[in-house]
Amino acid sequence: MKILHVNTANDYDIRIEMGILDRCGEEIANVVRGRRCAVITDSTVRGLYADRVGQSLLRAGFTPCLCTFPAGERSKNLSTYGEILEFLAANQLTRTDCVVALGGGVAGDMAGFAAATYLRGIDYVQIPTTLLSQVDSSVGGKTAIDLSAGKNLAGAFYQPRLVLMDPGTLETLPERTFSDGMAEVIKYGCIQDREFFDFLAARPSREAVMGEIEHVLLTCCDCKRQVVEADERDFGQRMILNFGHTLGHAYELAGHYEAYTHGQAVAAGMVAAARIGAALGVTDPAAAEAIAALIRAFGLPEEIQCPAETMAEAVGLDKKGDGAEITLILLKRLGEAVPLRMGKDAVLAQFAALCGQ
Repeated sequence: MKILHVNTANDYDIRIEMGILDRCGEEIANVVRGRRCAVITDSTVRGLYADRVGQSLLRAGFTPCLCTFPAGERSKNLSTYGEILEFLAANQLTRTDCVVALGGGVAGDMAGFAAATYLRGIDYVQIPTTLLSQVDSSVGGKTAIDLSAGKNLAGAFYQPRLVLMDPGTLETLPERTFSDGMAEVIKYGCIQDREFFDFLAARPSREAVMGEIEHVLLTCCDCKRQVVEADERDFGQRMILNFGHTLGHAYELAGHYEAYTHGQAVAAGMVAAARIGAALGVTDPAAAEAIAALIRAFGLPEEIQCPAETMAEAVGLDKKGDGAEITLILLKRLGEAVPLRMGKDAVLAQFAALCGQ
């Protein structure tokens, strides 16, 4: 087992081990007080892993109940969030009980936000089953749901009690979902670890990455751990984790949150940010092409069409914005990210120039 300890306001372990799904009950029993728990998952993951998790919880002395919502980003809304809260209340969970988030980023976000707000906060545990959720969304304590105006606009910083990662769950991922997660994996090499970027560039396939998957998960989680410990509430250094996301959110909006996955949008957003950085004289021009080559190797898009008005709408909603300005995350070089405070109009002008609009 590989273990990382995250020192935040409420500290916790990230535990990575093949087969840990079958021992999740005993691991959870070590960190929570109560013995009732609600497993929150989606309709796809339920058929794959809910029984294994439920059996492990029973063996450890828990009385679990299972709440399932339809799979997909469209479920990450106020209605589903309300249904989860009502489920917790109907099953009489108390402040000593816990929520288990089983699945990808949507399950983790919604279960975490429900745990943060039910009875003003109860314990929750993350069991991420996708590559994206294992390397990114399950770590750091950001929980959120989407509003009609945009993604992740209602949420809370709420750290889990424990994160359990079983790399074996990645074997069942469709190719598109695995590639989706690789965008976030590549991001860590871009912003913080040039050696890791080169490691990935030397293994440009799913098979090669899976051959080193525990190292990949550990490296990504360690990068995020360092950033989150330094800036838990996203006021400074943590902003670098948003490399590619400002433009990426616009691409998601352009596709009405259906045409492009989060990873596809972030992949194209990273290439665009690197090219804008090069145009501004901030980024080594070679970085953008190196990123684009690695993006292509994993079947991700390096460009996505986005109307100027959609980009303007997304930039206006960006949570890193403040009045007429926004913090755009750029690279100096591969492995070193820098925040650059810019006027929103200047960002839009750079995007327009990049796209020839």
